[in-house]
Amino acid sequence: MLARHRLSLREISEYIRSDCYRSTGNYDALGVFRALFVNRSVNYCFWYRLCRARFFLLRFVAKRMHNMLSRRYSIQIQWDTEIGYGLFLGHHMCVVVNSTAQLGDNVNLSQFTTIGANEGRAAVIGSSVYIGPGVSIIGNVRIGDGATIGAGAVVTRDVEAYHTAVGSPARGAPSKEPCKYIQNPWPPSGYVAGN
Repeated sequence: MLARHRLSLREISEYIRSDCYRSTGNYDALGVFRALFVNRSVNYCFWYRLCRARFFLLRFVAKRMHNMLSRRYSIQIQWDTEIGYGLFLGHHMCVVVNSTAQLGDNVNLSQFTTIGANEGRAAVIGSSVYIGPGVSIIGNVRIGDGATIGAGAVVTRDVEAYHTAVGSPARGAPSKEPCKYIQNPWPPSGYVAGN
């Protein structure tokens, strides 16, 4: 999980590669470069990740690009929101994530998703979690690893690991196929960090 501090370019490149791999299945430099121009999810995540750079000038440009893309794609994820490796924005539009939320590795966010809080902290979301379209996660709830949140669910209570939650208010049940919708999880098998 990202701490709220500045990151080196090597650390940022790992996050960018992980985001690109989740979207395209490719994490080499050429694949990332190509995806920046054709994949909105990768483009948004690229600038979001660079907002944590140690270098002031790079951080300054990244925050401007992040703000511009936030308006263009209707995505509101503050640059200081803690998000782990492999963020996947399914349809890269209409996503709102409160800056106090914490998202683990390999999280899928679908369109029209809101993760917020009326007061206090927002949700803590585990790793390999799929959040379907039109989901609202409200308040300081915990969503366990491998959980699936069905389309249109309103989550106001904790969801256990490897459970599926559906409905309004959402109710959980053990998942028959946990992590079914998590494609290209990071890190890929055989991956060595820093290569």
